[in-house]
Amino acid sequence: MDGGSIPPISTVTVFALGFKINNLKLSAIMAYIRNHKYHFIYKTTCLITGRYYIGMHSTSNLNDGYLGSGRRLWLSINKHGKANHTIEMIEFLPDRKSLAIRERELVNETLLLDCNCMNLQLGGGGGFISIEHQLKCSAAGGLSNNPTKSRLASERMTKYHTDAKAAGTHLNWQKTYDWTGKSHNVETKSKIGLANSISQLGENNSQFGTKWVYHPTIGAIKVSKSAVESYLTIGYVLGRKSPTN
Repeated sequence: MDGGSIPPISTVTVFALGFKINNLKLSAIMAYIRNHKYHFIYKTTCLITGRYYIGMHSTSNLNDGYLGSGRRLWLSINKHGKANHTIEMIEFLPDRKSLAIRERELVNETLLLDCNCMNLQLGGGGGFISIEHQLKCSAAGGLSNNPTKSRLASERMTKYHTDAKAAGTHLNWQKTYDWTGKSHNVETKSKIGLANSISQLGENNSQFGTKWVYHPTIGAIKVSKSAVESYLTIGYVLGRKSPTN
């Protein structure tokens, strides 16, 4: 090979490189998620239809404006608006692994049969049906990268944001998602109350089958009754507040 030539790159090489890069990205993202401070099960409910979505979320900011990531959920949000959807943090877990296990317990075959449930698949997978599904998506992502399309898409987005800022219509994260300092109006509170009175009866109630436990370092979290004993053995006590308060 002479110094100025470039060796041919096979399709297999491109596939393997894309697969490796995407899995490195996935590993970095998962490490970032695992290091978040809070891990909880949430329930997002549409106040118009009463339909709901149950998922898991990890964050270091409990006011990050997250509503969920389900496909049906976002169809509902796009149709009825964010103001007509409310999110409840129904159970906190100590880490991402136990969070996934708990979501798998809650989002089961029975729940998916509920006509008001917007979940499309069993819980615990974080969006992937199986390990094979995850690997195929990662590999496909590596093969689908098109530099020209990426550049054009980037230019379109840059122009969109530049034009929106110039027109004064640009919505940044704080304006769009941040809930700090905001509160529901009386009408929305009434909708929340009505929807919850219907959707949270009996076993559907977010408190059903759970108890609060308190740790002097971590604070209060809500766990399933079946897990209470295991939490008591690692320094938690029953209740939502410190026994000394």
